[in-house]
Amino acid sequence: MKRAAWQALSFLAGDVQADRTVPPTGFTARLTLFTAAAMALLTVFALALSLATGRLAARWGEELAQTSTLRISAPAEQLAAQTAAALDVLRTTPGIARARALTEEEEQALLTPWFGPDLPLDALPIPQLIEIEEEGDGYDATGLRARLQAEVPGAVLDDHTRWREPLVAAAGRLRALGALAILLIGASTAAMITLAAQSALSANAQVIRVLRLVGARDAYITRAFVRRFTLRALTGAAAGTLAGGVLLALLPGAARGTDSFLTGIGLAGADWLWLLPIPPLAAAVAFAATRMAARRMLERQS
Repeated sequence: MKRAAWQALSFLAGDVQADRTVPPTGFTARLTLFTAAAMALLTVFALALSLATGRLAARWGEELAQTSTLRISAPAEQLAAQTAAALDVLRTTPGIARARALTEEEEQALLTPWFGPDLPLDALPIPQLIEIEEEGDGYDATGLRARLQAEVPGAVLDDHTRWREPLVAAAGRLRALGALAILLIGASTAAMITLAAQSALSANAQVIRVLRLVGARDAYITRAFVRRFTLRALTGAAAGTLAGGVLLALLPGAARGTDSFLTGIGLAGADWLWLLPIPPLAAAVAFAATRMAARRMLERQS
């Protein structure tokens, strides 16, 4: 443990002589910083989108899981009687906390987004909707359908299963796409840093030959390149993560009672902790990519 800590401190402190083999500024430095910052920014938004999808799907799933809808389609002269009979059945069904028939105004509000505010409900055969709220483990849907079929022929029970399952499946696919996007961002970061490291090694081929002539080993030279590019990636990723966090904080938050996806993209609560590993992970990617590139280039130049 102490040896690992000492090696980490030594790596961060670096070696002044070895650091001279890597140009502190120039194209490769700017490319590494820009790549790390841009990829960290994209990672922040990919992570935020994935978490927002999960939150929204969980909220919708919970709401749909605790509610059901009963639709009664019957002739106008029988609609009131069948509605009362359905309410009696629902009130005596275990697992149902509350059942109420929607008013004409509420049904009008449900249909307005689809047909406009001037829909004449009186002239159309609109079915009566009954909202059901469950409690505990819910009710026996099969048994309830059998009772309704016998007592309320015009009733159709919708327990929202066909809506909830596709929603959960879609949320899972979106989270998988978010994870895939983050992996692709990491791979792109590794590729760009590898190109930058190879460019720096090629530009300093003469310096490397001189170091070898005076007895420097390849491990010594590799460590200098790895340290410089790792710290550049760490700095750039920290800046990109900070910028991404600020942009997320400026986005409008999700208002209570709204299910708008676009107003809930920002992070909330402990979700902000997911941003902390981004700079270290970017540095780890740069470490591995630069180490591999340096070893290959030094073997070719030997």
